[in-house]
Amino acid sequence: MNDDKFETVKKSIVSYFKGVRTEWGKITWPEKHQVVVETFFVVAIVFVFTVFIYVVDIIFNALLSKF
Repeated sequence: MNDDKFETVKKSIVSYFKGVRTEWGKITWPEKHQVVVETFFVVAIVFVFTVFIYVVDIIFNALLSKF
């Protein structure tokens, strides 16, 4: 009984990795230029939002310190 379970698990694992290999071949990787440009935009947007939140925090601290 244990051998049957082992074989079933083994077949499932082998089938899973065959499917992974098949799907891996379908991936279309972006070009280096696209990755660099999109990374730059992400960093820039994060920077802008960070500065915005910092400025809003300074304003709220200034307003709340008067009370």
